[in-house]
Amino acid sequence: MNRYKICVYAICKNEEQFVDRWMDSMSEADLVVVTDTGSTDKTAEKLISRGAVVYSEEINPWRFDEARNRSLDHVPEDVNICVCTDLDEIFEKGWRRCIEKAWQKGTTMGKYLYNWSLKPDGTPAVQFRYFKCHARHGYRWIHPVHECLGYVGTEPQQVVFIPGMVLNHHPDPNKSRSSYLPLLEMAVKEEPNDDRMTYYLGREYMYRGRWQDCINTMLRYLSLPTAVWREERCASMRWTAASFFSLSQVSEAYRWYYRAIGEAPWMRDAYVEFARMAYRLGDWPTVFCMTEEALKIRERSPVYVNAAYSWDYTPDDLCSIACFQLGMYERSLEHAKAALAFSPEDQRLKNNLSLIEKKLKETSPEHEKSPG
Repeated sequence: MNRYKICVYAICKNEEQFVDRWMDSMSEADLVVVTDTGSTDKTAEKLISRGAVVYSEEINPWRFDEARNRSLDHVPEDVNICVCTDLDEIFEKGWRRCIEKAWQKGTTMGKYLYNWSLKPDGTPAVQFRYFKCHARHGYRWIHPVHECLGYVGTEPQQVVFIPGMVLNHHPDPNKSRSSYLPLLEMAVKEEPNDDRMTYYLGREYMYRGRWQDCINTMLRYLSLPTAVWREERCASMRWTAASFFSLSQVSEAYRWYYRAIGEAPWMRDAYVEFARMAYRLGDWPTVFCMTEEALKIRERSPVYVNAAYSWDYTPDDLCSIACFQLGMYERSLEHAKAALAFSPEDQRLKNNLSLIEKKLKETSPEHEKSPG
């Protein structure tokens, strides 16, 4: 028998292609409540036919926090636990049982694994912990974009991790993020000392190729007294380094990658991104050093985004190339084999392995000429 009344709630607009898959996944909940923000297709009708309770709301001007708060307001007062998802996300089966097992008296929020992107074989590419499972009362959504839950309850907040609860993201590749930049600029204007929004704004500038704006914003982020999360500080330094490199300020890029490594030396990403830049510059000792250090790190961060390229064939591939260029052919072969094990059908990796094996044969003692 279920101990809690659980409600899934969501916002949507023109997402009819996801309805059946999403409702199948959310069916473990007692109730599904959706706020449609202006669909012109049959999203609302399909949701209703599948048993969802659907409300229509116009959010003008658009803000994600306002939309999600309106959606939360439609959740019945007697619900114990709310789970907010989007229609392009699906839970792995058994998620409700995981919540029931982990939730304790006084729990206000449950965190769980979120696979923001998946590899073609279905394994995680970008994975981090998510936060959208919470008590019905005591939370409101904050920030116009990259919105999160702010605790407004009167009792101490109690957060648990929910083992086995996994949410997978299957996004629409045609979905635009054009609204993100103006919303982020609005968010920082509203709260200039908010480190989270400042970080996201700097990252968005990088995505748009506005390199100097990214650098300026990240420097301001790093100066904020609340910007103390070392993994995120590391990420801001990585984006600063990448922006300097794009501006052809190579020495500054080196400096900032070293700083990023020093900020969070237990994460692979800064090492691997530094190695990728050094590869483009033909700096083989740095490629070798950075990839060797990255490969010593065996565990992904449980608290921050892990870049897919830090955990696929990339580190071994780059290390193999660097070893080859430095004349360390046996080590090159070792890393080439390791890279190919990650992606056995990659023709370039196969060609590299063949080239290294050929070079080893050419340099082996039996191929050397005997003294005459």
